[in-house]
Amino acid sequence: MHPFEPRRPLIVRLRNWVGDVTLSLPLLMRLEAAGYDLRLVGKGWARDLLAGHGWPVDVLGKTTSQRVAQLRALRGRALQDDPSFGSRLNALCLPDSFSSALDSRLAGLRALGHANECRSALLSLAVRRPPGQHELAVYWQLGSTLLGSGAVLPTQIGLRLAPLHLAQAAALREQHRLGPGYIVVCPFAGGTWSGQDKTWPAFPEFVARLTARTAALSGPRVVLCPGPGEEALAREHFGTATVLTGVGLGAYAALLADAALMVSNDTGPAHIAAAVGTPLISVMGPSDPTLWRPWGLTVQVLQGGGPGQAEWPTLAAVDSAAQAALASPMP
Repeated sequence: MHPFEPRRPLIVRLRNWVGDVTLSLPLLMRLEAAGYDLRLVGKGWARDLLAGHGWPVDVLGKTTSQRVAQLRALRGRALQDDPSFGSRLNALCLPDSFSSALDSRLAGLRALGHANECRSALLSLAVRRPPGQHELAVYWQLGSTLLGSGAVLPTQIGLRLAPLHLAQAAALREQHRLGPGYIVVCPFAGGTWSGQDKTWPAFPEFVARLTARTAALSGPRVVLCPGPGEEALAREHFGTATVLTGVGLGAYAALLADAALMVSNDTGPAHIAAAVGTPLISVMGPSDPTLWRPWGLTVQVLQGGGPGQAEWPTLAAVDSAAQAALASPMP
């Protein structure tokens, strides 16, 4: 793109889960590099998570009328910035829900998205969701459709950290005396996979073993950052670890960037850890890693032994992998 060529506004409706938004980052950065001026709409936490990228994020309205009015206002501002905005594909609808496509249509946007839930008539361009592909690759293909050309998938996500969040993480490390080599664990998981719980049942025993071993060796601290509503559970079942409450996603990402290791369920913080290059052991039970594993070169996925065996890895397997990762950090 020529440095004096005006950037093209593009309204992007983000997904509603932390992991999904993290996995869409390579697509968003690719579109920005191609000359699009991204104007994002998503959950309130997305503004904090993506602050390092500098993209404006409008907090998603709760009702249909609120969301449509919000998108119409964004459309009006985009038309002022770019008179050709209304004559081309000008919105990207990342959720697969019927309501998200309807919102875009009622707001007068020409949106690209997947042809799920009978949405084709509501989108200006509806494409088939490719089956059996990792979610990051699914988003990447939407970008290829919009840009009219393919590109090689990135090996890393590369979440950018805002200076504010780096400062917040440094303050937390000083306040709680977290020296180099601390370990972050995330024993929580939002949502389910095919109706099954994504929480590894052995996490309380694993954390108790890990904290006992590190304390006996005067080793690194074990840290938990529970999300809203998880604080009491963290203190009740994981009280041997250092529990940091009220940590926003941006500061959490900055804490993870300096951690020696993260051990996590299949959940949003695991994807954030991978996105900042933290060595990660991703404990997956019913989830399909082909579709949802955290993306990056520092990720090790542990799952059950295969058909006819338990879906979850054993406590011994995760414990051994953690000790090996700490002894020989992943590249």
